[in-house]
Amino acid sequence: MLRRILLMMIVLLTSLPAHATKTPHRSLGVTSIDTKIDQSATQIFQPGNLVVEWNRILLAILRTPGAQPPTIHPTRSFAIMHAAIYDAVNAIDRTHTPYLAHVPVASRHASPAAAVAAAAHRVLIELYPNFKEMLDTHLKESLAQVPEGLHKSRGIHIGLMVAERMLALRSNDGASAQPLSFEPGKNPGDYQLTPPNFVQPVFTHWSHVTPFTLTQADQFRPSRPPAVTSHTYINAFNEVKNLGFINSTTRLADQTEIGRFWSAPIQNYWNEIAQTAALEHNLTVAQSARLFALLNLTLADSVIAFYDAKYTYHFWRPVTAIRAADPNLNPETVPDPNWLPLTTTTPPDPSYPGAHSVISAGGAAVLNSFFGDDFSFTVRSEVLPGVERSFTSFMGAAEEAGLSRIYAGVHFRFDHNSGKQLGRNIADYVVDNFLVRRHAEGESDDR
Repeated sequence: MLRRILLMMIVLLTSLPAHATKTPHRSLGVTSIDTKIDQSATQIFQPGNLVVEWNRILLAILRTPGAQPPTIHPTRSFAIMHAAIYDAVNAIDRTHTPYLAHVPVASRHASPAAAVAAAAHRVLIELYPNFKEMLDTHLKESLAQVPEGLHKSRGIHIGLMVAERMLALRSNDGASAQPLSFEPGKNPGDYQLTPPNFVQPVFTHWSHVTPFTLTQADQFRPSRPPAVTSHTYINAFNEVKNLGFINSTTRLADQTEIGRFWSAPIQNYWNEIAQTAALEHNLTVAQSARLFALLNLTLADSVIAFYDAKYTYHFWRPVTAIRAADPNLNPETVPDPNWLPLTTTTPPDPSYPGAHSVISAGGAAVLNSFFGDDFSFTVRSEVLPGVERSFTSFMGAAEEAGLSRIYAGVHFRFDHNSGKQLGRNIADYVVDNFLVRRHAEGESDDR
C-alpha cells in the first residue's frame, strides 16, 4: 500500500507544469538553511548523470546547518542512498551482483534514470523529511528527463521497491542509539578532553552500528599505537609539535594551506572527486551507480571501523600529549603547557587512527580500482573559498589529505600511517567481495 501511494505521488509530481520545477525553496522546515540550496538549486541539478546529480543534492543537504542529526554519521546516508540507487539500476542492467541478497529483477526495458531518481528521492525523504519540498522539486526535474511511458513507470516502480527494502534493512542498525558515556583516562597516552573547548567525545556508539559490508567493526582493527616511550612516538610527537603549532615558524606556507584546506568533512571531498572522475570518464548510469555505491559503502564502514579502533585504544591527541608531556617519563618529549594546534580546536574523539587518513585511503583505493591512478583533477576546499589544489593521482590526494592533519596539529604521523592501512584494507575487501561482475546473464530480456 505504501509503495502504491508513493508511486501515485511521483506520478502526480511529474504531471505538474514544467515551470513549477523552478520554484525557489525558502522554507524547508529547518532552523538555519544554507544559502547554497536557495541560490544554487538549479545549479545542483543539471541535465546529465543522474547519479552524480543526486549525490550533489545529498551534499547540499549535509552542508545545511542543522540538517544532519548530530549523533548519526553522514556516511550512513551516502551509503544507504547509493546502495539503493545501485540495486535499482542493477536490477535492470543485471551485469553485477546485487548488494541486497534478494532484489527483484526488473524489465531490461525499464528506465535506469527513473529508477535512480525514485530510489534516491525515497531514501532522502525518509532520512531528511524537512527537505521534502526541495526533494520533490528535484524529483520532478529528474523525471522530466525521462520520456513518458511504460519504461519510465517501470523504472519508478523498481526504484521505490528497492529503496523501501534498503531502508527496512537499515532501520534497526544501531545508528539511532544514544552515544555511550566515556570516561577520560588519567595515564600518559590516555585520551582526555581537549583544550580550549573541552568538548565531550562524539560517536562513542558508532562501532556498534551494523556494518554495511564488514562482518564486524574490528575486522581490520589496527595494532596498538606506539608506546609513549618509543622512538616512533618521540619522532611523531616532535613532528606535530613543530609543524602543527598554531604559531609554527617551521611549517611552510603551502603546509599551512594544506592544513586548512581539508578541514571540512572528508567524505564530502571524496564524493566530489568521484563526481569529477565519473563525468570526465563519461560513465553510464550503471557504471556511476556502481562507483558511488562502492565508494560510499567503503566510507561508511571505514567510519564504523575507525571508531572501533579509536574507542578501543583511546589514545590522546597531540594537544594533550604536548601540554602534559613528562620529561621524567620520556626526556625527549618536552612539554609546552600553552601549545595549541593550527586549527585552535581539536576534533572531539581519540587520535588513533586518523579519520582523514582512513577515509581518504579507502576512497582513493576504490577510485583507483575503477579508473587506475593516472588521473589529473582539481579539488575545491569547503573552508577556503576560491582555493583549489591539483593532483595527478587519487593516491596523491589521499596522502595530502592525511598529512594535512599533522600540519593542522590534530594527529600524529602514526595515526596517519595506521589510518592509511585500515582504509586500504576495507576498500580492497569491499571491491573484491561486493557488487562484482556476474558470470551468468540471469533472467530473460522479455520481463
